[in-house]
Amino acid sequence: MWKSIALGLFAAGALQLSSGCANRATATVTPEANIGAARTYYVMKLPADQRGIQDLIRDGLARRGYSARVGVDEMPPPGIDVVVTYVDRWMWDMTMYMIELTVTFRDPANRFPLANGNSFHTSLTRKSPEEMVDEVLNNIFAKARETK
Repeated sequence: MWKSIALGLFAAGALQLSSGCANRATATVTPEANIGAARTYYVMKLPADQRGIQDLIRDGLARRGYSARVGVDEMPPPGIDVVVTYVDRWMWDMTMYMIELTVTFRDPANRFPLANGNSFHTSLTRKSPEEMVDEVLNNIFAKARETK
């Protein structure tokens, strides 16, 4: 009986450890999308975002040589090639940290998703918000190069 209890506790601990180390970084690009031709981006700030993720995305695009602006208007200014939306999820584990970031590149005319990137890191593999933004953008642009 003690062996069964010990084995059960070991399995539960192993499951907890394995779930605490989970991470995922993915990207998809719509085959018809020509992300490589886009030069101007409009990052839509989430109204509830007080952490400045929109600025991190804008700065990440600018470091890659793109023109990027941030705004709260549903209608982007004229001349925008891509509207960027995002969803950030935060978790508490001794400190607040971003557990997941999803960034979507959208057609400015109809909001159709052109590309999507996701970064998910639990507490033990956590990254800073800047690192997660870079991971997502790197994966989107790498996937865009693969599909062309």
